[in-house]
Order: sequence, then structure tokens, then C-alpha cells
Amino acid sequence: MGAELIEGRVTAAAEGDLVVFVIGMRINNFWALRSWWPVFTAMPRMLKELSREKDSGLLGFRLRPGMPRVFEVIQYWESREKLLAYAAAPDAEHRPAWTAFNRRARAGKGRVGIFHETYVVPAGGYESIYVDMPAYGLGEAAGVVPVGRRGESAKARLAYRAG
Repeated sequence: MGAELIEGRVTAAAEGDLVVFVIGMRINNFWALRSWWPVFTAMPRMLKELSREKDSGLLGFRLRPGMPRVFEVIQYWESREKLLAYAAAPDAEHRPAWTAFNRRARAGKGRVGIFHETYVVPAGGYESIYVDMPAYGLGEAAGVVPVGRRGESAKARLAYRAG
């Protein structure tokens, strides 16, 4: 993830609809290492797999450590179809990790929690601005363009439609 400072005002170069997928885990019992460690280590394997496959639909992601017990990843996807296809793909990392989690969850009830939230955001339903900072969030995932190309105000950027 780049840390090169971009001077001035830029906005995300994303075009059209996109999906924001928030996924994470909460360690409910630190001593139950066998319950939460496999969950903790599964996500990096999936992100590596998705990042290698350029047609996966994953535009980018940001790791967000939360409170001491919570670990979260914000992912940006080009479509809900590609996100759902990955989740269901029998030959991808997700299916065996999900199956193993469910098996462990039944055996170690309540030791680790998982969550996800999916937001399908239509074109014109998102905007961003980054001032004098490295690419971040959607701007890191989709690239950035000068603010003037999308509008000087949040209202103008929310009304932007690719031409």
C-alpha cells in the first residue's frame, strides 16, 4: 500500500457502481487460540489470492485494526456479482475457510465472532476527497484524479456521472 504523498486535492477515479465489503473477526476468548487463529490467518491468504487474480473483481482493500479484539478489512469490489462469485467458488480459498470456520464455531461456541457488511453503491452515490496525503481507501483502490475533473464540492462529485 503506497505511502507516497500526493500534493493538492484529488478524488477517487472510480467509475460506475461499486461494492464496499467490510469483513472482520472479534476474538471473544484470547485463550482459545485454536478457535480464532485459523480465522485470523485465513483472510491474508484470500486477499493474496484475490490480488494475484486481476479479474477477481477486487479493486483494493485496507486493513483496519480496531479495538484489541477486533480485526477488520474494508474491501472495494467492482460488482456484487464478482464478490458473490468469489464467495461461492469451490476452488478458491474462501469456501474451505468458511467450512472450517463453521466446524470450529460449533465445537468452540462463542470463542470467536465474525461479521461482514456489504454495501452496493450506485454511481453518484459516493464521493471522496484527499488533500495532501497518500492515496487512501477508495482512492488507493481505484486511483485518483484531480478534484476538478469530478467537481469542486461534495455535491458536484456526488452528481458526477462518467461521460
